[in-house]
Amino acid sequence: MKIKLGISLGDTSQDDLLILYLEDAKNEILELTHLEEIPDKLLSTQVELAIIYYNKRGIEGQTSHGEGGISRSFEEGIPKNIMKKILAYRRLPR
Repeated sequence: MKIKLGISLGDTSQDDLLILYLEDAKNEILELTHLEEIPDKLLSTQVELAIIYYNKRGIEGQTSHGEGGISRSFEEGIPKNIMKKILAYRRLPR
């Protein structure tokens, strides 16, 4: 995750925050799939989702932003390509 975010592996200043986002992503995936553990094939999806959470910190709830002639829009919820991967592992609730 650090490599994908461009954070030096030796930089531990954000480790607690990164772990929190990884846990949030794990909990979201488990809730959506009704599984008790994340399958190995979804671990990279967990990291992708955690990176999205990390990149959205401070802009939660914002759907668009304009400043100095530059306009940005943000996708709400989990992006479709990630949701598709997660739902492929979905089981019926117990």
